[in-house]
Amino acid sequence: MSPAISLMPSPMISVGVYIGAACVLLAVGTLLYVFNVRLDASDYVPHRTKLDQLLERRDAIYDNLRDLRFEFRAGKYSEKDYEEIKQSLEIEAARVLADMDTLTGSTPTPATRQAAAERPRNS
Repeated sequence: MSPAISLMPSPMISVGVYIGAACVLLAVGTLLYVFNVRLDASDYVPHRTKLDQLLERRDAIYDNLRDLRFEFRAGKYSEKDYEEIKQSLEIEAARVLADMDTLTGSTPTPATRQAAAERPRNS
């Protein structure tokens, strides 16, 4: 063998060096990505409170009542079905309002207390 041939690196060694360098770069990039996270303003917002949940539920019930009224006028429900569904939604709304009053320390109105104590007819 001539000395010039023995000084040249083998092709397998140079491929291994490239693969090793790629792995090191990937690991460093992954660590930088994971530990260099910038928190968003929404990350500092506290979770929804019970009152927020009740307000959301109240709004959903009111939307359901509005939709029910529209569908009744469109002829989708009979008078009997409309009244039953409407009454159950109103009782549920009264319960949510009573829970909101309890949570905020307000005194529930007599109508809210009565409706919250009633059970829907179909259950």
